[in-house]
Amino acid sequence: MAKEIAGLIKLQIKGGAANPSPPVGPALGSKGINIMEFCKQFNARTQDKPGKILPVVITYYADKSFDFVVKTPPVAIQLLEVAKLKGGSAEPNRKKIAAITWDQVKAIAEDKIVDLNCFSLESAMKMVAGTARSMGITVKGAFPNNN
Repeated sequence: MAKEIAGLIKLQIKGGAANPSPPVGPALGSKGINIMEFCKQFNARTQDKPGKILPVVITYYADKSFDFVVKTPPVAIQLLEVAKLKGGSAEPNRKKIAAITWDQVKAIAEDKIVDLNCFSLESAMKMVAGTARSMGITVKGAFPNNN
């Protein structure tokens, strides 16, 4: 028999660095989930990605057990890494702060396509380019057509 799902918790935690302090402790403790057990499992699964911010979706059940899924880093974080920046532009429509190539956009799209709601690599690339545009990062050149 399947367990009864009590709810979902979505968090963003640095890889290999989950600990009981906020935001992890209060989010899990209020639901009655074993905080240390989650931290041990999360750190074990993400030890190959130290310091990267990783979204995690925790499904907790009525018997206080849990499962979780670790997703790929957010597109905005990956764009900042590629452009070697600390943050996006305060005025992205007026002040451009960096430029990236379509090859870099394609690499991010290939990494993130499993978590995006699109079916083709081209549409994933357009979504990544849109995120870059909203951060004040320009994409050099024309969109590569595969015709």
